[in-house]
Amino acid sequence: MVRVIKDRIVVLSATAILGYGFPVESFEEGLSRKPDVLAVDAGSTDPGPYYLGAGVSFTDRRAVKRDLALILKAGCSRKIPVIVGTAGGSGADIHLEWCLEIVREIALEEGLRFKLAVIRAEIKKPLLREKLAAGKIVPLSPGGQLDSESLEAATRVVGQMGIEPFITALQGGAEVIIAGRAYDPAVFAAYPIWQGFDPGLSLHMGKILECASIASLPGSGSDCMLGTLMADRFELEPLNPVRRCTTTSVAAHTLYEKTNPYTLPGPGGVLDLQQTTFEEINERVVRVKGSRFIPARDYSIKIEGARLVGYRTVSIAGARDPVFIAKVREIINGVRERVTDNFQELTGKYKLLFRLYGLNGVMGELEPIKKPQPHELGIIIETVAETQELADTICSFTRSTMLHYGFEGRLATAGNLAFPYSPSDFKAGEVYQFAVHHLVLVDDPQELFPVSWELRGG
Repeated sequence: MVRVIKDRIVVLSATAILGYGFPVESFEEGLSRKPDVLAVDAGSTDPGPYYLGAGVSFTDRRAVKRDLALILKAGCSRKIPVIVGTAGGSGADIHLEWCLEIVREIALEEGLRFKLAVIRAEIKKPLLREKLAAGKIVPLSPGGQLDSESLEAATRVVGQMGIEPFITALQGGAEVIIAGRAYDPAVFAAYPIWQGFDPGLSLHMGKILECASIASLPGSGSDCMLGTLMADRFELEPLNPVRRCTTTSVAAHTLYEKTNPYTLPGPGGVLDLQQTTFEEINERVVRVKGSRFIPARDYSIKIEGARLVGYRTVSIAGARDPVFIAKVREIINGVRERVTDNFQELTGKYKLLFRLYGLNGVMGELEPIKKPQPHELGIIIETVAETQELADTICSFTRSTMLHYGFEGRLATAGNLAFPYSPSDFKAGEVYQFAVHHLVLVDDPQELFPVSWELRGG
């Protein structure tokens, strides 16, 4: 169903992720521009696989409720549709229910009445087994083919929905849409495409708006951005007067999270940016033209799943002895040998990691500065093992061994390390890794994403 009612669509993005916050003044400025839709991304895989695997949110409940209350009250009072994607941070059923509980709580407390569409994104194992057996789950580079063991080990699997389930909800009269895992730009592009606007421009604008004012200078993930879409272009404007969009800031964010500067694959096709242009139309607003969407022959959905691989214990320490720092790699090798010798019966049941902040703690072996001269080091000892008890044991022994390890030129007798905390070891709990990071081929873009309805407030 194509509708062309207006010559432009105004989309207000409140914040980069629901719960990251935004200034009320920026939000009110955005509302004064009479937006057609309020949209917000609520999650990401950026924090890693733990939150999907464990079924918890990486954003704080109080912070999410604060943001949602402002957005829902504004949407309901002004009759502006509210769209939230990747609810609860990872978008599985447990995350979706967590977010819906907050929505229902706000509706009750504020006396709000609205038609709510709920779109689920968790995919049940029997259906995935059928897809796998039929050869309809394919690798997503650089990963390999999905095997049955990895699929079964995943605690839950979600799919990144495209625009179609959102459009179905809008066609059904949804005033608020709370969706599970979603392709980030789809949350912002669905309404304009439903209204008949160009898919390429809509999706490109959505890619920028999903991070809100990160695409401005100075950038912020906790501030509002306005997108105005017209027939042949869109314009971006931060709503805080201290920020501005530039061709560089918008073009740079267009390159964000992409392996190819000219293409961005997503559900159902590819965003082609080869002919895209960026123009500063004043000191704060950038105009974008030329982005195109090229439909794929086969419609595919990215699927994500995480499995439990062990339990983690960490110890944080510092070192300032120049002799220790010069010999730290040699010392680490000696400590590893001592741990291995002391627990020979546990070989293969744990992993022992050292992170050296000041040498290569961020980039590891990719660090281009090969011989830095730090005057101090931050050292993280990390153990991942089959049980929390075993992780505790290996971390404790490693920490004490490194503390008192003897090396040539050592002058200290009290110990090599300084500990900022007591206790020195921290139980970090469950450790997950991505087991499913693939594409599933579908005949219908909506077959994995059922829509259900509620009437809040009556």
